[in-house]
Amino acid sequence: MEFRRLGASGFKVPVLSFGTGTFGGKGEFFSAWGSTDVAEARRLVDICLDSGVTLFDTADIYSSGASESILGEAIKGRRDQVLISTKATFRFDDQPNNVGSSRYHLIQAIDASLKRLGTDYIDLFQLHGFDAMTPVEETLSTLDDLVRAGKIRYLGVSNFSGWHLMKSLAVADRYGYSRYIANQTYYSLIGRDYEWELMPLGLDQGLGAVVWSPLGWGRLTGKIRRGQPLPATSRLHKTADMGPQVDEEYLYRVIDALDDVAKETGKSVPQIALNWLLQRPTVSTVVIGARNEEQLRQNLGAIGWNLTVEQVAKLDAASAVTPVYPYWHQRGFGERNPPPV
Repeated sequence: MEFRRLGASGFKVPVLSFGTGTFGGKGEFFSAWGSTDVAEARRLVDICLDSGVTLFDTADIYSSGASESILGEAIKGRRDQVLISTKATFRFDDQPNNVGSSRYHLIQAIDASLKRLGTDYIDLFQLHGFDAMTPVEETLSTLDDLVRAGKIRYLGVSNFSGWHLMKSLAVADRYGYSRYIANQTYYSLIGRDYEWELMPLGLDQGLGAVVWSPLGWGRLTGKIRRGQPLPATSRLHKTADMGPQVDEEYLYRVIDALDDVAKETGKSVPQIALNWLLQRPTVSTVVIGARNEEQLRQNLGAIGWNLTVEQVAKLDAASAVTPVYPYWHQRGFGERNPPPV
């Protein structure tokens, strides 16, 4: 297993990490992802650790806390062998203050996550989304207090726009607060918006990408083909409208290119899609998920080899889209404003 620094920090993480959104299966949304129980979770954790996957990603809202609780049970007795990443800010229940990045909610959310996870510290805590109702100074001072208290080791964000992130970093620098080092972001061969602004920001400011949904919300599993029905167990049956939207013809164009590379390499479609991501600038770790052992072992086959320059170029061309303004305009002035990739 290769380990990379997370952003500009000295903290190293495996290039593949395991996402526990399938743990618990509470509610219509998360049951569509999976319903892994404690026994199954222990088995998946065993396989991960045997393969060098030591970082496990969760969030307080995943199955209303059940994901954190199951993960905590699955790693019991081996906390020193694992790294834990969790997130908060989305609404947890109907109480008025149990949402957002206020001092009240963050302290409450961290303490609750620690209890469910059965640990006294979180290796990487990420704000799950930006809270425009709470002053950035309040959020960052609270997180800095939690770092100094030893409850959090490193900080990151998720689903921030460029200005959200840059404003936060500027405030952290102004007051000497702990800085964000990670950006948990959606990025895939069929979702390359990250490259327009967040990737250049990450390069400039030293943030490592923690990639979520690297298979395009289940579209790049190798089971979706032109003119064929969705596989019976696809999350797309219930959640297609809740995740990133993809033009159908564009999707099939990318899948065709993946199929071509699969024939050349003898690798599977998801392995190729994951390997492509691991060659992109700023990417520190790619979060893989799995309903079962078979899917996990399949995804683990994405490392230990690399696509050729020509294969990467083929996938780049198939997945290229015209960016929105001002990024398409900036591409005309590459002499002074070169693209990151």
